[in-house]
Amino acid sequence: MKVVQTVKAPQAIGPYSQGIIVNNMFYSSGQIPLTAEGDLITGTIQEETHQVFKNLEAVLQEAGASLQSVVKTTVFLSDMNDFAAFNEVYSEYFTSNKPARSCVQVARLPKDVKVEIEVIALVQ
Repeated sequence: MKVVQTVKAPQAIGPYSQGIIVNNMFYSSGQIPLTAEGDLITGTIQEETHQVFKNLEAVLQEAGASLQSVVKTTVFLSDMNDFAAFNEVYSEYFTSNKPARSCVQVARLPKDVKVEIEVIALVQ
């Protein structure tokens, strides 16, 4: 098991790792729209989602993976009414590779953000 840690994504805000590699599979912790410097991006679901993907790309890169090697995503939305707008941004990042996905509405997310995403990817 290998812990993945990068300064190019926000540091964990609790007792967990940004990600873990086990048997050539990378498991990320959920990413929210915090910058690597710890600033919270608040705004539209689109703005928040773009920041989440910046964070995911950073931890994936550190793990030796990429969005193209993602096999599964789990998406948490604070409001399912944002689903269509979220999907527009999501589809910009997953064009040819469309991983399996779960998407659920939750009562509340850390720091009251609109979106959190975690991924599972093959490390190449």
